[in-house]
Formats: sequence, structure tokens, C-alpha cells
Amino acid sequence: MVNLSVSSFDDLSARIAAVRDEHRERHPGGADGRQPVHTVYVPADRFSRSTPADFGAEALRLLNTHTPGAGSFGSAFALDPEIAGLVRERVAAKLSAEPVEDVRIDFEDGYGVRPDAEEDAHVAQVVEAVAAAYQVKGLPHYWGVRVKSFADGGHERAMRTLDAFLTALRDRLGRLPGGFTITFPKVVAAEHVALFTEYLERLETALGLPSGILRFEVQVETPESILDGEGRTALRAIAAAAGGRLTAAHFGVFDYTAALGLPPHEQRLDHPACDFARHVMQVSFAGTGVRLSDGSTNVIPRNDGPDEVNATWAAHAAHVRHSLRHGFYQGWDLHPAHLPSRYAAVYAFHLSGVDDVIGRVRAWHEQAAGNAGVLDEPATIKALTDRLRRAVDCGALDESVLPAS
Repeated sequence: MVNLSVSSFDDLSARIAAVRDEHRERHPGGADGRQPVHTVYVPADRFSRSTPADFGAEALRLLNTHTPGAGSFGSAFALDPEIAGLVRERVAAKLSAEPVEDVRIDFEDGYGVRPDAEEDAHVAQVVEAVAAAYQVKGLPHYWGVRVKSFADGGHERAMRTLDAFLTALRDRLGRLPGGFTITFPKVVAAEHVALFTEYLERLETALGLPSGILRFEVQVETPESILDGEGRTALRAIAAAAGGRLTAAHFGVFDYTAALGLPPHEQRLDHPACDFARHVMQVSFAGTGVRLSDGSTNVIPRNDGPDEVNATWAAHAAHVRHSLRHGFYQGWDLHPAHLPSRYAAVYAFHLSGVDDVIGRVRAWHEQAAGNAGVLDEPATIKALTDRLRRAVDCGALDESVLPAS
């Protein structure tokens, strides 16, 4: 018999359970399903039914032209020679089969401010392109539109564009294809997110769509989206204002660094000021199911010359590796030349040391020390398992290599 000094702690147990349940509601865990490795932004007036395939064909042409073999490929992307051949083989296969995992048809900065009649015409053009791509299974796994910001006077145009797009797509297809999301840019206040959420509710009702089907991601690209007017972290309030519709938070490098006053040559993804913002994003959204994405590299080749292409690849691959080291497994791509460097860096990240990762996961399940003599914690094993899952999802690894869980 256990000798206890406190007669009963049932009331404490009930209160502890209540705190636990509230925490689980706020932090349900990671997002379900596959996370894309990138989002490709295409101005609305340049989007066609073949745009994803066209990006892949051009990326593959650049790959074969400038890195025809494992040696040149490894040199271009600073890869370990032991894995360069395997990475190249899998990157080429990816560019042929699924070059774009997520595409965003852009009506914001990449498109600009235009007369209403012109943007209306491009909305209609995009609807036809999306419908045609859908009918031939040419839409990427994820896709969507970016509308104008509520922060700078573009709110009426944003709502008009989204309404016109979804109404015409419903009339054209009779349904909303899966994988759709909306990008809500330049957030400066949680109140704007709440108003956008209210608009989506009205739009669903008007279109006869299921409640909650219109989900969106916010762009964290203003200082106000990191710290609010009272000096508090702003992202939790932004997520709460989304009413369960928030799928992701994407970091916007150039608006953010410009707002901080950084000189143009320092407005880059790997600046320490960007690291701070990304770390706030991580802390704010850890365990909430909101995915994180890094921003873009603005270096693109001016021509097909090897110097231009290789300079673009070196800069972009370095930025992708920086994102991966910081736990950001998704980023933006703006040009076909970014696809080879995106997949080269991502695949090399997943394949480097993968045998050790598999061994550690398998050993943990067998309740034994891993290959390196490390008895891992459950949280570490979850991170390693998540890494393997991402590697399979993006094509770096085959499903068959995953250890049984």
C-alpha cells in the first residue's frame, strides 16, 4: 500500500487535464498531407494551360545543356561526388514527370495594378487555362491565386478578382478542383485577416460551396506581421482571425527587408534580419498545423550563357540550403532556371546521410542504439521520420526504402 500525505488531488487532476486539452486544441500537431517543396509564382497574364509543363521542359533543357553529366552537375550544385549521379538522375526524372508541385497565379506584385477591364479579361483567360489544364490532368498537386493586398487600397480589386474567378470556374467546371488555395499578401493587421475570412464566408454562401472549403495562406512580409502595434507577437492573432482557414504562412523577403530599411544589395533571403523573422514564424506556428514557406531568390539568368545560368544556380541553391538548414522545407520559385537548383539542393539534403537516418529510425523501433551509437528521443525520431516522408513525397526517395513504423 502506498502511503500518501495528500488525501486527494482529484481537483488538481481535473484542472491539469483541462489545461492539457486546451493546449491540444491550440497545438493539434503538424499539417496533414504532403507539403510542396516550392510554390511557383506566375503572373496571371502569362499563365496558360501548359505553363507547369513549359516550366519543366525549359528547366530540363537548361539541365541537359549546362550539366550533361554527373560531374558537371555535381560541380554546378556543389554536391558530394558520391551522390551527384543519383541526384541528377532523380532531378531529371522529376522535371519530366512533375516539375511544379504548387503554382500560384499572381494578380499582385508580379502582375501589377491595371485597369479593371484588363484584369477582368485576364481573370476570364485564367479560368479557361485552369479549366483546360484540369481536364487534361495538367494542374499541379497544389494550385491557387494570389490576390491584391488589403493594406494598400487593393481590397476591392482583390474581392472582385476572387469572386469573378471562382464564379466563372464554377460555371465552367461545375466544381472547384482539389488543391486550391488563396494567397493573402502583405498582412499588417489581424483585423484584415478577419475581414478577408468574413468575405470568404459570404463567397461560399453565394457560390453554394461547402463552408470552410476556401482556405488561404498569409504572407509574412511586413514588420507589423511580426510585432503588432502593442509590441506583441502578431502571428498568433493573425492565425486566430483566420477562423481555421489558415493553411500556411509564407515569408516575403523583399517587402520585409525593404520595410526594415536594408539597402538593396542586402535584401536577400539569407540576411540575419530574415532569420529573425523566420524564427518568430517557427515559434508562433510550431505544432499548429500551419505550414511554413520561405521566400524567393530574385537572381535569374539574363541569357542562356553558362556564366549566367551557373551564377543563378549557385545563388539559388545556396538560398535553398539556407532555408533547409533553418527548417523551412518550402520556398518560392520564379523562373524555370530555379527548378534544377531547387530539386538539386532538396534532393541532396534528403539523400545525404539517408542510410544513417533510416538506421536510426529502424533501431529506435527495435529499441536499440542506432548506427552512430545514439539512443534517440521520440521527438528526434519523429523529426527523422518526417524527413524521410518529405523525401518520398518530393521524389528524392522511393517509398520502399522507408522502415516499417
